[in-house]
Amino acid sequence: MSQFYCCCVSLGLVCLTFAPPATSAAEPPAAVAARRFIAEYEASVRPLQIAVARTDWDAQASGKDEDYKAAQEAQNKLDAAWADPAAFARLKQIRQDLSKAEPKPDRMLIRQIELLYLEYAGKQLDPELLRRITAKASACVQAFNVYRAKVNDRELPDSEVRTVLRESRDSAYRRAVWEAAKGVGAVVEKDLKELVKLRNEAARKLGFTDFYEMQLQLGEMTKAEVLRLFDELYELTREPFREAKNRLDARLAADYGIQVADLRPWHYHDPFFQEPPAMYTDQLDPIYESADVVKLATEFYAGIGLPIDDVIARSDLYERPGKCPHAMCMDVDREGDIRVMANVVPNHQWASTMLHELGHAVYDKYIPQSLPYVLRTPAHSFTTEATAMLFERVADQPAWMQSAGLKVPDPKAIAETTGRMHRDHLLIFAGWSQVMVRFEAALYADPDQDLNRLWWDLAEKHQLMNRPDGRNAPDYASKIHIISTPVYYHSYIMGEMFASQLHHAIVHDVLKASTPTPLYSGRKAIGDLMKEKVFGPGASLRWDALVRHATGQDLSPKAMMAEINSAGPEAARTN
Repeated sequence: MSQFYCCCVSLGLVCLTFAPPATSAAEPPAAVAARRFIAEYEASVRPLQIAVARTDWDAQASGKDEDYKAAQEAQNKLDAAWADPAAFARLKQIRQDLSKAEPKPDRMLIRQIELLYLEYAGKQLDPELLRRITAKASACVQAFNVYRAKVNDRELPDSEVRTVLRESRDSAYRRAVWEAAKGVGAVVEKDLKELVKLRNEAARKLGFTDFYEMQLQLGEMTKAEVLRLFDELYELTREPFREAKNRLDARLAADYGIQVADLRPWHYHDPFFQEPPAMYTDQLDPIYESADVVKLATEFYAGIGLPIDDVIARSDLYERPGKCPHAMCMDVDREGDIRVMANVVPNHQWASTMLHELGHAVYDKYIPQSLPYVLRTPAHSFTTEATAMLFERVADQPAWMQSAGLKVPDPKAIAETTGRMHRDHLLIFAGWSQVMVRFEAALYADPDQDLNRLWWDLAEKHQLMNRPDGRNAPDYASKIHIISTPVYYHSYIMGEMFASQLHHAIVHDVLKASTPTPLYSGRKAIGDLMKEKVFGPGASLRWDALVRHATGQDLSPKAMMAEINSAGPEAARTN
């Protein structure tokens, strides 16, 4: 399709001039209309999407009020474009006409219209309601980013909170730090509840039961489908998790000099017990303490044929006041401006995190520019999570550590440790994901229920944790994902499932290895596989078709459970 357009912006008005899209003589009118709509979209909406990404990056980097205001204004303009009822009416008609057109239009054209339909459908609301949702969410995220736990009149950055929870043996101090970190929940609780109700109001105006159902359907999934997968996961992991939790609890209780029954959430080395305790990373952190974590990750990706030096050059990688304390990757324009935000320190966690975030980056970077703009994104959020999770595992492998020039005192012992750590990670993260997924589903179903109690009811069932004695605080609100990336957490554990399926394909079909954890470093065939099977289709395939294209199997927990069972109870008890 050849096209020419000139965009003149004045007083917020956009004037567009289009040359007619090139068409085939045999192309049905619906296809002609579809190509024209896409051309107009790229000329008018695409610049607004880029502006949102750039202003959001600036806000996350600075924490300044003016930057958050600019990001909010950019989002409002984009929402207004998506909310245009005339554009949506055209899109609906085009979508309907394409489904009936003969001869059958190009598959890629149909797919673009389908994705645009889903994009616009969630925004067919009163612009004022959209602005209120954006303002409320922005205020909550800003509160998170500038919040610092305060203990004994001293502010602790997130990295120090995690250090205390990993290293301190003083239960009273651990509790004080944990509670201070959770204090952000009380700061945002009121706004979060209002945000949930605004999101539900929007969803119901669009004909959905609630926001949770809407988000899943706009992501080409259903609530029943997701919860059915999580029910299957629960049945498969329940007993292995219980065994692992009992073993970990015994070790932790001995470390603190208390009874297992006295363990509470602040004893678990992570504010949410979403990661294994530091009994593993204590053995790994010394290996990384003098490492250039960013360089290690960069060289790894270059070695598998996915170089990302340009991403590193644009990234913001070290901690400072006001900056978002978390890690993220952003594709600004779908044309190569890809960036990572991080707060790197030399330890195992940040080695893993950098490999993870750069996994997102290589997915975005190696989606072919030959694809149309609309399709130049991952097939689904969980497919990019799978790539990130697949490659973050490299940080656990002593063979990779040695190949990267790190000193590994006892590679065999470290391999045994990291094998058990991976097993425990999958089980612990599966339990934590159950909490998040089921909490969000219940939150949007009834935001007026006792959410504090619900949160700890789910933690007791799925994480087997004892709730804090006498505590009645909005600890659920201290998880930023509920605000910033709502109805997303299913993507993480589905990503782990897909990552395990991809790893199986790499081991058996690409490397033809006899060991379950062969060295990835320097194997450009891995990058070739990912470019062909995962990155190459972009969003031209639905998520379920992409999984089958990449692995020959439907998405399921089976490959993940095979990894868990390969380091079963007998291996785990050797720790």
